[in-house]
Amino acid sequence: MMDQPSIRELVDAVREFLEKRAMPELKGHTAFHARVASNALSIVARELELGGGAADEEKKRLAALLGHDGPLEDLNRELCRIIRDGKIDLAKPELLDHLEKTVRDKIAIDQPNYSGLKIAKERDA
Repeated sequence: MMDQPSIRELVDAVREFLEKRAMPELKGHTAFHARVASNALSIVARELELGGGAADEEKKRLAALLGHDGPLEDLNRELCRIIRDGKIDLAKPELLDHLEKTVRDKIAIDQPNYSGLKIAKERDA
């Protein structure tokens, strides 16, 4: 049996309340903060929807690039270290592919309407 409502449903309900009920009644600085809160909730909703899959794919790419598995945070630290120490060719296609896909996934969560993301998706289609 699943608990109801889900985290996503709670986030959506609060965001909908802010956008449809509270924001039309607010002015000035308070209205601005309500928009910021609504945008933050939109990011949380996208993170719930896309974040797990994006992290899994990032971890797979890192494991292939580094030649071993481990926690995502540790793999990222190791990649940063070997880049900093000059132990990986910055033009290595696998590295460039990993970095581009990771950035795209993060932008899709944080700023899905970013024009550069749309252009990159169109280029790949």
